[in-house]
Amino acid sequence: MSERETRKTKRVVIVGMGFGGIRAAQCLADCGLEVVLVDRNNYHLFQPLLYQVATAGLEQESIAYPVRALIRGWKNLSFRMTEVTGLSLEDRYVQTEAGGIAYDYLILAGGSETNYFGNKGVEQHAFDLKRLPDAESLRNTILGIFEQAVQVRDPELRRQLLTFVVVGGGPTGVEFAGALSELIRYVFRKDYPTLDLDESRVILLEAAPAILLAMPEKLREYAKKNLERMGVEVRCNTMVADAGPGTVTLAGGEVIVARTLFWSAGVKAAPLAGMVPGDKGPGGRIPVNPDLSLPGYDGVFVVGDMALVMQDGKPLPMVAPVAMQQGRYAARAILQREQGGQPEPFRYRDKGSMATIGRSSAVATGFGVSLSGYFAWLAWLFLHLYYLIGFRNRIVVLLNWAWYYWFHERQVRLITTPECTEPVLPKENNHG
Repeated sequence: MSERETRKTKRVVIVGMGFGGIRAAQCLADCGLEVVLVDRNNYHLFQPLLYQVATAGLEQESIAYPVRALIRGWKNLSFRMTEVTGLSLEDRYVQTEAGGIAYDYLILAGGSETNYFGNKGVEQHAFDLKRLPDAESLRNTILGIFEQAVQVRDPELRRQLLTFVVVGGGPTGVEFAGALSELIRYVFRKDYPTLDLDESRVILLEAAPAILLAMPEKLREYAKKNLERMGVEVRCNTMVADAGPGTVTLAGGEVIVARTLFWSAGVKAAPLAGMVPGDKGPGGRIPVNPDLSLPGYDGVFVVGDMALVMQDGKPLPMVAPVAMQQGRYAARAILQREQGGQPEPFRYRDKGSMATIGRSSAVATGFGVSLSGYFAWLAWLFLHLYYLIGFRNRIVVLLNWAWYYWFHERQVRLITTPECTEPVLPKENNHG
């Protein structure tokens, strides 16, 4: 007799503590089921604010929350910090580096990773923002570059150091480009008075005809004009063909000399999706049934960025609101099954989208209403604080935002990896 058959309480295993996994766990707490949470990190990460860590606006700890602290008051939940190494769906078994876990129900919420679309040069030389160490590494690089630029005499190399290319005109690319431009214009101008920061360039590249394609044209134009007013060079209908150490090559053959390349042009399902048998959809996503269950495997649900769900003829976007709604739905579907019921097909309720461009400037749309400017910015602030987990984190983030709003200062200008300030020229060229 198997361990699953001898257990008196049915077990739900949730893999991934992102937005979908956390919402599913919350719904299943104290519902008469044993719930085991699995993640390779011991914290839940609020990814929408990673770009603010990268641009020295927030401490990395303020956008992460320990899983064990989060579930402390949730009954019948346990957490295991380990990596999933395999799935045996026929035997209802999850293999991890710490051993196997049997389940009665399984929710796969592994999220996504950056999609470089097979471009090895870009993958090797670009930064992305999917994990907490990514943000710290990018912040160290940005700060280190300006420390290097102060000591560089060659104007051509200095311009290369001070040129930043951002690829992807979605919310992440727009928000990062705006935050980086403000960091340079308002903070670094005071920190580095000997540098001519008019030499600095922030270039936003988008392959589509416009940035923020999911938004109405009026908001797209507002965002573009405000970015350009802030000094960001916005170039649409522009594709990146390759990248090297210090160069970005465009599809038309043009080469941009830049030391830093940030990539936010696409995502794909996390490697966990590759462990699931069956055909995959675009971006490695897993096609699921209308109730988010995995075809052919009873009791297995896929939510969030890993799930390919068609609605009104289009796949649902790989964004946090979709993952949160799917996580809650999968949990309720399990509870309904336990009660002998059958859930209605999942349907995503789109509450809109938003993006901040800079201080007091944002765009937002939802429920048939479009906002831009200061009030959209206030709505962006409120919603991000609302969904951020942890009272202390909300207070810390709010204080950081208030401090920047009034004083144009970002306090987290710390270089924590000294190699970021190593000279980029031969020693004889760097003598002061």
